[in-house]
Amino acid sequence: MQQIGKITRVLGPVVHGKVNARAQMLELVEVGEERLIGEIMRLYEDGIAVQVYEDTTGLTPGEPIFGSGLPLSVELGPGLIGSIFDGVQRPLVYIKNQAKSEFIPKGIKVSPIPQDKKWHFTPIVKKGDMLSPGQILGTVPETPSIEHRILVPPHLSGKVLSIVPEGEYTLQDEICVIETQNGKEVLKLSHPWPVREPRKTKQRLPFSMPLLTGQRVIDTLFPVAKGGTVAVPGGFGTGKTVIEHQVAKWADADVVVYIGCGERGNEMTDVLREFPKLIDPRTNRPLMERTILIANTSNMPVAAREASIYTGITIAEYYRDQGYHVAIMADSTSRWAEALRELGGRLEEMPAEEGFPAYLPTRLAEFYERAGFFETLCGKPGSITIVGAVSPPGGDFSEPVTQHTKRFIRTFWALDRDLANSRHYPAISWLDSYSEYVEDIANWWSEHGDPEWPLLRTEILDLLQQEARLQQVVKLVGADVLPEPQKLVLDVCNIFKNTFLQQSAYDAIDQYSTAEKQAKMLRVILTYYRQALEALHHGIPLTTLRSLKIVEEISRMKFSVSNEEVHKLDTLLVRIEKEIKEITEKHE
Repeated sequence: MQQIGKITRVLGPVVHGKVNARAQMLELVEVGEERLIGEIMRLYEDGIAVQVYEDTTGLTPGEPIFGSGLPLSVELGPGLIGSIFDGVQRPLVYIKNQAKSEFIPKGIKVSPIPQDKKWHFTPIVKKGDMLSPGQILGTVPETPSIEHRILVPPHLSGKVLSIVPEGEYTLQDEICVIETQNGKEVLKLSHPWPVREPRKTKQRLPFSMPLLTGQRVIDTLFPVAKGGTVAVPGGFGTGKTVIEHQVAKWADADVVVYIGCGERGNEMTDVLREFPKLIDPRTNRPLMERTILIANTSNMPVAAREASIYTGITIAEYYRDQGYHVAIMADSTSRWAEALRELGGRLEEMPAEEGFPAYLPTRLAEFYERAGFFETLCGKPGSITIVGAVSPPGGDFSEPVTQHTKRFIRTFWALDRDLANSRHYPAISWLDSYSEYVEDIANWWSEHGDPEWPLLRTEILDLLQQEARLQQVVKLVGADVLPEPQKLVLDVCNIFKNTFLQQSAYDAIDQYSTAEKQAKMLRVILTYYRQALEALHHGIPLTTLRSLKIVEEISRMKFSVSNEEVHKLDTLLVRIEKEIKEITEKHE
């Protein structure tokens, strides 16, 4: 890097400087004698404004500014999986070991992924082959769960002049030389990519399959397709982080990128302590073998919080380009928006709603737009699913971040404080939540769950809406005045909420439900409702139906029937019809 100017003013994380050399927008720079990392966010006639990703305490006017001529980028290659980075891809574990400190020293320079570690590279191209952008050069076993596919950078193509044989190589070793239109290019196991520039793909593909989480309220009522977008808004203590943990653990994604963006340090500490201990249910190996953590807590520099979202999505796009299905947990986008607001104020920008910058909707749209189901440049299908937590102050869903987020997402898991206070988890409101992916994934559910899944889902949601209206009447005059069919609706919805929607993360059987089990549990409950309603029409009193042994078994089925024993639910269906038919015949 060469010196391009000097500092003239320091406003917290924003540093103004006068330049005497060429500078460009979004250029990576280093400021001060300690060479703190920053990024040019504004250009003046002879000056610049830089947002600095480290603590600026001690910076003084007159100190130098060094330019790189390059944008802020991340290094993409083997070694990302299982790592813990800060918002600008500095490896926290390596920094702790090198600096012997619990805090990140200012100006420290550490390679994001180990440069001296050897990886076993197996080439799949040969000398003379023509390579296209994004094509797979070879493979590296990154973890027992993930085969890392070494890609040609998306902006390069050409003829292979040389390729190394199978063997052990570091990230510094040249593995391939290609002849491009601009001359020879050397390819290594890793390459950089600007975080604010989306990586290229061939085309978007239609949504066709759900991202299964094993959480019944999500998969059955408010599903998200692979490549979809989700917002999880909720006030303090409603369980946003817990839901993201559950999705990260159980979702059938190949790679999980968890971004702790501006969350409290103790919450992120729990993540850092718990994730390495979690076992992947698909492989029975550590979950960290397919997980990348980005930790940028509320006590870290606010500018790095703004960058952490882009760092995470760029890493996710890299694994998507290899043909993997990636899930991103962004916790939380509200803290990211607050970082935008603070930086906007420091840059003296005109504020909009509640002090947020006028470009907040644009930034949100740019972020969520990078999700999707794609045909990648290497020809494999890949997807990025974004689950973004939103922390509206006081649980007010009308505030700007929640409202603008709703414009760009298609699934909304609204968390309810009353449910959380009553220890009903997941505390997802069945009245305020919605999903627009139901039609896209209906065929998948018909093949793997139940052919009538859309109809069953609509029927139970209608019952829940009826129950909400009836509860208003009950509060006024009590349940005794209701006719028997309406009392049955209350009974069935109570069973559904406690048996189906409420799920225990600590029970070995109940913590995860397959699509088949979910579909059959839903059919069992609705079959009981239909049969009981018919019995009421034949004069059977509701008290008789409530006393049936089968009702107790329905209430316990989430604990008593494992995912491997779903055939027991078929038996339960037969018994429901048989027992209610018997009491009806006796009554007649």
